[in-house]
Amino acid sequence: MAKKVKKTRPELKRLRDVLTRYERYLPMLKLKQQQLQVSMRQIDKDRHKAEADIRAASEKFEPYKVVLKDTAGVNVPTLAEVDEVKTSSTNIAGVNIPVFEDVTFSDVRYSLFATPAWVDRALLDMRQINRCRSRVEIIDEQYRLIKQELTKIVQRVNLFEKVKIPESREIIRVIRIHLGDEMTAAVGRAKIAKGKLTKTDTASADRHELENQTEEVPAQ
Repeated sequence: MAKKVKKTRPELKRLRDVLTRYERYLPMLKLKQQQLQVSMRQIDKDRHKAEADIRAASEKFEPYKVVLKDTAGVNVPTLAEVDEVKTSSTNIAGVNIPVFEDVTFSDVRYSLFATPAWVDRALLDMRQINRCRSRVEIIDEQYRLIKQELTKIVQRVNLFEKVKIPESREIIRVIRIHLGDEMTAAVGRAKIAKGKLTKTDTASADRHELENQTEEVPAQ
């Protein structure tokens, strides 16, 4: 291991606490990852629906393209431009994303008598196209924000699952082995010391008994 490990009981406790936090945090990250993935799939469906709406509106507007110049000075594309996109906000798995509500357009000012009757219909259809395009733009922003957060969460899940937790478990295993070896060695030293102490006590007792016997021998 690159990092030098303190093979002590306090360090073992600290690492156990750290591992507990990792193992508690990982399921929360995985749950958030699942929520974001579900949201991305739904956003993707919403985008396909919005794109289909654009195609449908474009098909309705198609017949008017060839007569756009014959509008008595009315600029339909300009009048169809979005003035403001109205959005609200919602929170998905801790991520604030915009929600499309509607769009507003500038007031229409042209003579109803001096312009062809189809201009009103063409203007409505072109505005619908731009409304759908604005919705797609908001959906794209939703997707971008969710994907950005999902990327971070996936990185964290991989970090905890593939690096931090296995690394902590391995260090704990190493420390346990070291402490076990130390305990075994300590027990061995204690037995040796006890054995030496027992021998010393036995030898001392033998000498004491011998001295007593010598004192009891009567003088000849």
